[in-house]
Amino acid sequence: MLEFEVSTHLNASPAQVYAAWLDSHQHSMMTGGHADVNGDVGASFSAWDGYIQGTNLELEPGARILQRWRTSEFADDEEDSLLEIRFEAEEDGTRVTIHHSQLPPHGEIYEQGWISSYFEPMKSFFGHD
Repeated sequence: MLEFEVSTHLNASPAQVYAAWLDSHQHSMMTGGHADVNGDVGASFSAWDGYIQGTNLELEPGARILQRWRTSEFADDEEDSLLEIRFEAEEDGTRVTIHHSQLPPHGEIYEQGWISSYFEPMKSFFGHD
């Protein structure tokens, strides 16, 4: 199984970034794609206009989100991947780290996807240095 890790710095507190990730309106605003998300363990979610779907497995407010995650590009017989998002306080903001594991062979495309479809618009949403 394929896995990778990517991270970036954002100009917001861990609590702010965590809250935005799990709020439908803010998630939609920070990525540019419609999201239906919430902060309940066991809840299903969708993002990027339905391209992404999954379930919240573990939530540590302001610190960590663990989700079952898949896109519309996954074949029906492919298992969900695991997505862990960590939020760590840094000087002047937060280090957001995405650890994406249990991906199918075509999953390498998501590494660049996290950077271009999440990190870059999130930097604009939370403001640059």
